[in-house]
Amino acid sequence: MKKTLKSNLKFGFLIFTMALFVVSCSSDDGSIFDTPLPDETGDDDDNEPEVATIIFDEANSSNNVTSASASGQVGTTVPGRIIFTSDATTQRRMYITQNISGQGDMPFNSFALDSDDLNKVLNADGSIDLDGATKKEIDFTFELPVPDIDNGQIVYTFWTTRGKGDFRDVSKRLALGAGTITVTVGTGTNPAAAVREFTDIKLFAPAVDGSTETFFSVLNKEVYRINEGPEFRAFWDFGYYFGASGVSIDDNASFASTATYDESFGFPVQGLKPGDDEDDSENETLNEAFFATSTMVAADFDTILLSGELDLIVKSNAQKITNLQVGDVIEFVDNYGKKGLIKITDIEAGFNNNDFIVFDVKIQP
Repeated sequence: MKKTLKSNLKFGFLIFTMALFVVSCSSDDGSIFDTPLPDETGDDDDNEPEVATIIFDEANSSNNVTSASASGQVGTTVPGRIIFTSDATTQRRMYITQNISGQGDMPFNSFALDSDDLNKVLNADGSIDLDGATKKEIDFTFELPVPDIDNGQIVYTFWTTRGKGDFRDVSKRLALGAGTITVTVGTGTNPAAAVREFTDIKLFAPAVDGSTETFFSVLNKEVYRINEGPEFRAFWDFGYYFGASGVSIDDNASFASTATYDESFGFPVQGLKPGDDEDDSENETLNEAFFATSTMVAADFDTILLSGELDLIVKSNAQKITNLQVGDVIEFVDNYGKKGLIKITDIEAGFNNNDFIVFDVKIQP
């Protein structure tokens, strides 16, 4: 199990690998986001298939095309084009997700990047830094991979932000709008959605300096050190702590949402809250999560296979849950309305930095 998101810089890397194959520079500053028009390349072949294109034009919204579609064959790629033109708004970042067969939006990470030349445009959270002319105008054509599915849809979503955004919330600092390109395979009918399942997640009791792997993200099943920095806070869903002294040591294993963690734990932890020197820190928000003890037992948890089986979970008002024991099953609803279950499999009781909790998760895609 990976312990940090350092390797997930590939979220950004992948996009630009595709750009290298299909994008030619036409602007004076050599922007990788410029796509030559047919008359610029001398290619006037009217028989070429139409490229799926989404358009956002801030100055004239009547030009907007917010969705496009294409048919694809497994193992091939489909060309897609995005054109984002701003007027008053400055676009600072681009976010891209991929949803295969209705299994949930994930940061798009199908390719890796080996070129050091493009590292400067990548943000740690996997978004794309828009520099220079691209803050106002993006014209980007690339190849969309078609995964190995029999029937279904692959939905790619693109949006730009005024600052640090969130892969699970397109409204956060949204610049112009969110557009989708849908690639259909076979009949286009998605299968019944399965739960996403993570096993053997291990979180440690927090250190005051934020150096322990204490927070978990249901987006990518990663665990995070608290002091990893502002780029990763939008990924954190909940954290682990061991309760205050004076209570039975066997009763103190606890989860708390990221938003209420400091209050629940009772001690401020370095790196959890945004610093005054961070961009737009006054508008920074942390993820909420809501917990309740389930009537299910561990054997019931093991039988859950489909997303719809979790629909009956009711969102509680509690953003922390304490007195956790091995074998407990916990219901939770994340900040984005996804419902899930947690099964506790091991606890090393205590508040030392090498004390921990281990659990499995099943959550809706």
